[in-house]
Amino acid sequence: MTGAAAIGSQPLPRVTLREGAADALRAAILAGRLAPGAPVVEAALARALGISRAPLREAIRELLDEGLLVQQRAWGGVTVAPLDATVARELYTLRATLEAFAFETAWDRRDAAFRAALADRHAALTAAIDAGDDEASIAAELALHGVVYEAAGHGLLLQAWGAIRGRLTLYWAAHHRAHGRPGPRRDAHDDYLRHALGPDLDAMRAELRHHMQRGLVTVLRFVEPQEGVSPP
Repeated sequence: MTGAAAIGSQPLPRVTLREGAADALRAAILAGRLAPGAPVVEAALARALGISRAPLREAIRELLDEGLLVQQRAWGGVTVAPLDATVARELYTLRATLEAFAFETAWDRRDAAFRAALADRHAALTAAIDAGDDEASIAAELALHGVVYEAAGHGLLLQAWGAIRGRLTLYWAAHHRAHGRPGPRRDAHDDYLRHALGPDLDAMRAELRHHMQRGLVTVLRFVEPQEGVSPP
């Protein structure tokens, strides 16, 4: 037997180890066990996970792509992405611009599939909040906001959304931990959904500005006191 048939359909163990390592690192970061700014020490992590450095390095590259980890230029090491007010402001203003453009581009594409996706993903978010599963609620909230980017049919826009998702995940997780809350408020997206499915694009733009500003203020209340700066 030769070729693909000889290999079979089971994934290679190394891929499984990489995925397992990525999941473990991601969970540790979102739970705060690996704190923002903490160095990622390959040897210690490989020992803790019981794996070699090769799959661990693949997992680290995955989380670098997600934005949960960052490469330090000064010394070449890797750390958990830091939390600071400057990046929070940049992140939320960029996100507001991207999402407004996404709705403008997707507005005439809001078909039955778009409406069903919003409803299904909002239901998944609500279920995660009700279950008290913070990691699942963050993933579900990102998926909900991702509907409009997917519907826009704009490849670079979708890439830009992917580039900021990891840092958003980090900020949301830290804020939820600080307030002991598994995800956003249960009704936090009611107005967002109503306008996203409604007839008025200007009303949707206004809701986005309000929604994003509310999120920024909430994050800054958590981040800025840690930096010795009073919240706005």
